[in-house]
Amino acid sequence: MATVISVTNQKGGVGKTTTTVNLAYYIAKAGKKTLLIDFDPQGNATSGLGINKQDLQLTMADVVMEQATLDQIILPTAYPNFFIAPTTPFLADTEVKLAQADHKFSRLKNAIESSMGEYDVIIIDNPPSLSLLTVNGLVAAKYVLLPVQAEFYALEGLGQLLETMKLVRKAMNPTLELIGVLPTMMDSRTTLSGQVHEEIKKHFPGKVFINTIPRNIRLAEAPSHGLPIGAYDRFSKGARAYKAFAKEVISRASI
Repeated sequence: MATVISVTNQKGGVGKTTTTVNLAYYIAKAGKKTLLIDFDPQGNATSGLGINKQDLQLTMADVVMEQATLDQIILPTAYPNFFIAPTTPFLADTEVKLAQADHKFSRLKNAIESSMGEYDVIIIDNPPSLSLLTVNGLVAAKYVLLPVQAEFYALEGLGQLLETMKLVRKAMNPTLELIGVLPTMMDSRTTLSGQVHEEIKKHFPGKVFINTIPRNIRLAEAPSHGLPIGAYDRFSKGARAYKAFAKEVISRASI
């Protein structure tokens, strides 16, 4: 069985999709067969890997509505061991229909379990909200990975997410576990980044990853070229940080 990691934070702009794409890239580079499920209607992970959304016939919207299997929509990326289940903004429309559907919380879990692809790791990029899609992402996962931006309001709203995790664990997925918290957009030149980092460590004792992700212009540029940071500029600070972080995830999850 694949190890399923759900990357989530209902606050936007925390580096969630950047983390998903680059974590998947480096895990695949480590020789693990990796599937990235783009489950955010914005579809940024899809376009961030150079896929033209206009060309897609089938997407995660079709999978959620049970009109296609996960295997039918998966595409190879330009990198060995790295596959993607793409998304377009149509996924937002399906969420409304999903609210009236049977098994509405476990559509993604069922799709993953029905897949014949033998993946070592499946990483889900969830929407930046506590929506029905995000709950599907939590129900399907073994681990939750939480990127948190090193800024003043970083911890606001996280209580609600942890409460949702607790409810999902109690009602639908008793083995769900927080694999760790990843501080992103760290700026070593400011005292604020350091203070927020300490605050995050206090809130999540023993759960904060040793490696943090710096503010880095190359990281910001890479998606516009349709490339993960390791393919865009593998010697940049951002690439080195994500490579080290991916090793930590592989070790924590025993992948």
